[in-house]
Amino acid sequence: MTKRAVILTSGGLDSATVLAMAYRQGVQCYALSFDYGQRHRAELLAAARVAEAFPGTLHKTVGLDLRGIGGSALTDDAIDVPVEPTEGIPVTYVPARNTVFLSIALGWAEVLEADEIHIGVNAVDYSGYPDCRPAFIAAFEDMAATATKAGVEGNPIKIVTPIISLSKADIIRRGIELGVDYSLTTSCYQATETGLACGVCDSCRLRRQGFEEAGVPDATRYA
Repeated sequence: MTKRAVILTSGGLDSATVLAMAYRQGVQCYALSFDYGQRHRAELLAAARVAEAFPGTLHKTVGLDLRGIGGSALTDDAIDVPVEPTEGIPVTYVPARNTVFLSIALGWAEVLEADEIHIGVNAVDYSGYPDCRPAFIAAFEDMAATATKAGVEGNPIKIVTPIISLSKADIIRRGIELGVDYSLTTSCYQATETGLACGVCDSCRLRRQGFEEAGVPDATRYA
């Protein structure tokens, strides 16, 4: 029986690689994106492009209103996206975002009778977000096993984090091996409507550094 998995697909470099990894393993992929009021809405178009690159993948976008609570440079236009490295948890952290995203993915996984949820969190080259750490993933998986029909019936849904311990360069190298077209992706926190990257935000810096260290041409389109 073919394994089924919900793949959180943001349109960025990391999630595109995660989708490719699952797809090449023969997993039936259900790509899930979120229109949550993010400043960088070009990523939604990128997510659709990425999903289309893997034939047979069903892509769904769920609408949320995280602007309703704000608290992040990505959901509140009054907070500027930083262009210099900062100490501690940056203002681009969206409160409880991965908790919310994984919860909805968990619900869809139950509906689909899927075995796994794949998410591109990374604990190496990341921005200090607390919901990208292994401890968070383990805690959520424990909760999921307790809170769902699948878990209670002895078939807990596994949270898979295939790139959590990889550097950005290693992620890119792996994606290239799998045939990922990174020109389809958008990582910038303040990309234009057409997906042009600013080149100076934290996400752009990590992405550019990753391509340089991987020795791969950077396909990013910069403003």
